[in-house]
Amino acid sequence: MSDDLVLVERRGAVAILTLNRPAAGNTLDMPTATRLEQVVASVAGDASVRCVVVTGTGKLFCGGGDVGSFGRASEGPSAFLFALAGSVHRSVLALARMGKPLVTLVNGPAAGAGLSLAILGDVALAVPSAHFTAAYGMVGLTPDGGMSWTLPRVVGLRRAQEIILTNRRIGAEEAAQIGLVTRVVAAETLLDEGLAVAERLAQGPVGAIAGARALLAASMQNDLATQLDLEVVRIADAGAGAEAAEGIAAFAERRPPRFT
Repeated sequence: MSDDLVLVERRGAVAILTLNRPAAGNTLDMPTATRLEQVVASVAGDASVRCVVVTGTGKLFCGGGDVGSFGRASEGPSAFLFALAGSVHRSVLALARMGKPLVTLVNGPAAGAGLSLAILGDVALAVPSAHFTAAYGMVGLTPDGGMSWTLPRVVGLRRAQEIILTNRRIGAEEAAQIGLVTRVVAAETLLDEGLAVAERLAQGPVGAIAGARALLAASMQNDLATQLDLEVVRIADAGAGAEAAEGIAAFAERRPPRFT
């Protein structure tokens, strides 16, 4: 049964991970977090996977942690949350650091750690019915899933303060306007549009994309001189690789590059 908590589907070089607890709003209990950690590690380490997609089953993307399980934990909420958040964080870090792009398809509301997962995508598409809530203050908790790191970077500190501290719900259109998601798409075309993006990324220079992801992640804490030093190392490394050789040759030959 635990294998069904996160579905894994391959579409060519694209791996689709689907949170699959629709009756519980795709919330993360320990079995789900553990299963997510396993499948993320698997696809992140699989060289034949060139892009990863994360989405949810049913009406919600992910309602965050399964709050009901917090109170039922025999070890008490503190020890349970330490273990649960730790598992989720290993997934978040693997998705953020993997050498391939991530697309998130927000098929409905996202709250708590679900919001953290939703905004982790390099491209994040949301349906009109999606909305976003930090939700932690409602149960006397603080953010996890990387929210306190990622959210200020995508919407700015002032907006992040309001979203986290006041629990204000952000609708899909506003989310696109403030940069919380990339754009809003119709529910009936979410998967098709998401896969089109993922397949385009998978056919691209995935190694160079991974380098760009790392540069962007580092840019917010580096000063300009440090970032320039990092860029020159990255571009020189990329220039020594097969992707650059193909891209430069294709440019000279006036043909589309074939990175796969």
